[in-house]
Amino acid sequence: MHRRHFLNTLALGAGILLPVGRSAWAVSTPANPTRKKLVVVMLRGAVDGLNVVAPVGDANYRRLRPTIGLAAPGADGGALALDGYFGLHPALASLQPLWQARKLAFVHASGSPDPTRSHFDAQDYMESATPGRKNTPDGWMNRLVAALPGPQSPSRLLGIGPVLPRILSGRAAAVNLPNVAGAARADLLDRPAVKAAFDELYDGHPRFGRAYAEGRAAHREVMGALESHEMQAADRGAPLPNGFPDDAARLAGLMRNDPNIQLAFVALGGWDTHANQGAAGGQLANRLMPLGQGLAVLADRLGPLFDDTVVVVMSEFGRTARENGNGGTDHGHGNVMWVMGGTVRGGKVYGDWEGVADEKLNEGRDLPVTTDFRSVLAQISEEHLMLGDKRLEQVFPAMPQKRAGFRIVGA
Repeated sequence: MHRRHFLNTLALGAGILLPVGRSAWAVSTPANPTRKKLVVVMLRGAVDGLNVVAPVGDANYRRLRPTIGLAAPGADGGALALDGYFGLHPALASLQPLWQARKLAFVHASGSPDPTRSHFDAQDYMESATPGRKNTPDGWMNRLVAALPGPQSPSRLLGIGPVLPRILSGRAAAVNLPNVAGAARADLLDRPAVKAAFDELYDGHPRFGRAYAEGRAAHREVMGALESHEMQAADRGAPLPNGFPDDAARLAGLMRNDPNIQLAFVALGGWDTHANQGAAGGQLANRLMPLGQGLAVLADRLGPLFDDTVVVVMSEFGRTARENGNGGTDHGHGNVMWVMGGTVRGGKVYGDWEGVADEKLNEGRDLPVTTDFRSVLAQISEEHLMLGDKRLEQVFPAMPQKRAGFRIVGA
């Protein structure tokens, strides 16, 4: 086995990504470089943004969705009032306090300009931030962590999920932890005999020694923070019982206990609602409720750290404006991005909204994309993480010249 392939296998077994390029160790020294945080939650399967933030003030909405459309606020099964035109899905009631505190905003009719309706391709483009380009070698969060000022600690970029996702892959170091129950399991290199053998093999190695040492240090650091958080949670009672709320509580504890963690990513599946989607209740509502609860838990458990954190929720594309014959929706185009945090200019639905009249729909069936998702991410990177223009171009190399016509973060 070639050494590079061997190291890749080792990294996957240990839940880490080892850097092999010089750029992974680039260092700058501003004060407290990891204070500003970014958490990205990706909803794989294309969530129905038109029922997450529903245009209940547009008569065309209920015409297009006679059985799955949400009723107006105040009606039985109605949406939660946002601004008199848009309403929030009632399963997301746990997020209402954040909206009212102006710590939560939405960007409607947003997404990737690429027209693909393939989950695989659309997710790849959103994770690489290069729509239409399949040969991009790395993910935009990996490029972002490499471009940010300060020492490149291996635990600075964290993923929670079964495997290291595309968005975190690249030359910079990243750490990946399993979801919920598997998160505290020891890995292969935690076995003493195996660890001793690898330590001897890579101790002082001129090419790979530092990468190995940094990767193992990151693993110890994150697992130590996890153990500390688990003890704190036991002192205050068990974390929320299932799924994302539990992962969100764990992530908040990790971020509080390890100040080196600056960027984090979580992916959640199950949003491909082709049939029996439901309106105020049903399949979509059953998925939205723990998602909203988890986001509320994350904000609460971060405590004062939430003031320096921005959370972005995005999905590869939206769903058709019209419901289908199975009581669901099919693959669409434009969607809604969620943005929450201490520096978010919340309490507002942003974007160039054109309505859902037939003549306004993309290809006569979907929301158009009037705000490129990269313009939102670029603004957050620039205004919140203080990334300069030249480095912004490195993170989003295919970024169109048009910037978002609104300011969603900042004082």
